[in-house]
Amino acid sequence: MTVSLDQLRRCHFAVDLGAARTRVYVKGAGLVVDQPSAAAVNTRTGALIAVGEFAEKMTGRTPAYIRVVRPVSGGTVVDIEMAQRMLRQLLGEKLRRALRRKPRLRAAACTPHDADPLAQRAAVETLVGLGARRVELVDTLVAAAVGCGLPVERPEASMIMVCGAAATQIAVLSLGSIVTAQRIPVGGEAVDHAIVQHLRHQHELMLPSQSVRPLQLALSGNGLTPHGPSSTEIHGRDVATGLARSVQVDTAAVRDAIQTPLTAVLDGIGKVLRDCPPDLVADLADRGIMMVGGSALLPGLDQMLRHATGMPVHIADRPDICAVQGLGEMLEGRIEPLSLDPLAA
Repeated sequence: MTVSLDQLRRCHFAVDLGAARTRVYVKGAGLVVDQPSAAAVNTRTGALIAVGEFAEKMTGRTPAYIRVVRPVSGGTVVDIEMAQRMLRQLLGEKLRRALRRKPRLRAAACTPHDADPLAQRAAVETLVGLGARRVELVDTLVAAAVGCGLPVERPEASMIMVCGAAATQIAVLSLGSIVTAQRIPVGGEAVDHAIVQHLRHQHELMLPSQSVRPLQLALSGNGLTPHGPSSTEIHGRDVATGLARSVQVDTAAVRDAIQTPLTAVLDGIGKVLRDCPPDLVADLADRGIMMVGGSALLPGLDQMLRHATGMPVHIADRPDICAVQGLGEMLEGRIEPLSLDPLAA
């Protein structure tokens, strides 16, 4: 299944449903929603209490009858009804009324690379439940490449790495299509989990909430490379006593703890390059890798990749919103109608 740029220009809004954040782009209005993909539900009545940032702040701080849920996992909608309720609340009544007035409302949505038919169907049904008469699906890799300004329509290689919360997607694009790509089930959450486990096992310390990104706390200002201060103070809860406690964490030990998830990402980059034609690999020696996605901002990740691959590594200006911005570029008709294939495999 493929979708043309002409079909995308007919769409009225675009949605990037991510495991960490949900973003909505409305044609002519720009980015109107950028909120965490979270919803707080009263389990007794089924009522929706909060969505977005307010719901995320409730994580770990609610009574037993209030549950914070995430209807999206790994870029795939796992709870269609809850995703629809969350999107309705995030859009607001005024914007929903404006969209409903559009004749034959059309929508576009990002889907992970190589998403199976069930995942694609879930994305379509979620937006159909919001009133869309037709839904166009776009590969996240292509949308992100367009959003960060890569010349994907040219006959030369462009390499992109989408660093998500639950997965990392890597691809080489040329002439508007994906030449080779890999999707690795390792993202920012895996790195965070490795840090949490290290603090628990080595220092018997639990962080206040799983919603806090421990990597930023442990490595802020130090990075993933062996430079900067040798230790960082971390505040948390003692495993044995339950009391608040602070410890000095050795940043070198933290770097060792996160090597396992980061090694999987490096293996994925190597496989993509091995599967790529030599002429395109030669292009990448100068152009390097473009990093997008929220996890691209992990401190020192770009330096680590640069050191491991020997290639230039760049971070997009706004890496977290590149995918939805790329969808917006397509909706607004700012992309030349060459050979761009938004669902090319």
